[in-house]
Amino acid sequence: MRPTAKDLAEAAGVSLATVDRVLNERPNVSPKAARKVAEAIERIGFVRNPAAVALARNKTYRFRFVLPTSGDQYLAELLARVREAKEALRADSTEVGAVQIPMSDPHHVAKYLTAIDHDAVDGVAVMAPESPQVRDALLRLVERGVKVVQFLSGQERLESADYVGIDNFAAGATAGKIAGRFIGARPGKIMVVAETMMALDSIQRRLGFDSIINAQFPHLESLPSLETYADEKRADLIIRRTLQHNPDTVAVYVLSSEARVPLTAVWNAQGDRPLTVIAHEHTPFSAQALMDERIDAVIAQDPGHAVRSALRIMRARADHRELLASQERIRIEVLLKENLPLRKTAGL
Repeated sequence: MRPTAKDLAEAAGVSLATVDRVLNERPNVSPKAARKVAEAIERIGFVRNPAAVALARNKTYRFRFVLPTSGDQYLAELLARVREAKEALRADSTEVGAVQIPMSDPHHVAKYLTAIDHDAVDGVAVMAPESPQVRDALLRLVERGVKVVQFLSGQERLESADYVGIDNFAAGATAGKIAGRFIGARPGKIMVVAETMMALDSIQRRLGFDSIINAQFPHLESLPSLETYADEKRADLIIRRTLQHNPDTVAVYVLSSEARVPLTAVWNAQGDRPLTVIAHEHTPFSAQALMDERIDAVIAQDPGHAVRSALRIMRARADHRELLASQERIRIEVLLKENLPLRKTAGL
């Protein structure tokens, strides 16, 4: 049978109360007693049962997703997956919530994060652009005992926080390889469109894309990144002008997660010229465009897997358990019309 806390106390020669303080990192434990407990854990193979501890203490885990207010169908997918997790984990003494805040002002984001009460929240998964203000606010959250997951985008990796999402450099490189293969021997230019290049994930995808195009497809030229800022009028204007001034454009790469606005602008302005189109994320819009053969390939990451992974990580950190790294690795998926999965979406 698995050793119990009582067995551990006997093996260490200390009281059960001392074992409890050591396991839960509470104060008023002498270094000698802590060392005895640690040695006994190794000697008898004691493994803590977090579920039993939580049940005995009537503990409720409280996790929060902090997401942007601006977004389109991919953001709707994420919110839908958070709602699913909230219902699924309700019986497991886990409260899951989501708040949406404007992400354009890093001082506003940092102020929100700083105001989070560590007594009311056990962990947060934050999807925010890179900035010194947000990075410092995340570090202060960690210092206050809140488990932090950098969720899908934005932040320079923090050693004291976990990251959930794909390798964005590799995702961009994958897009570059596919674009080059689909374009073939035709020389020409590639229009690259982002919502903003202030986001670290956009920068990494652009670097990965360029690394492949420049090294393996010298007959192709990637144009400077266009930034739409999620504004339809701006997208229409800058994309129409770019196509007018670059009649030898042969492909479009949308490296942000929301492709509807920029690609609608592309299709309104492209005329009769054939364009290879590569986009990111599986949404109702990108799925329909794949089926209609207006998008050639989509580089995707499963939003449901990302949400579940963030929750598993926050729960494991709260319970002081090791993670199963292979389970939390988010795979880069390449979707074509021929392999498009039939799955329920968050709606058009």
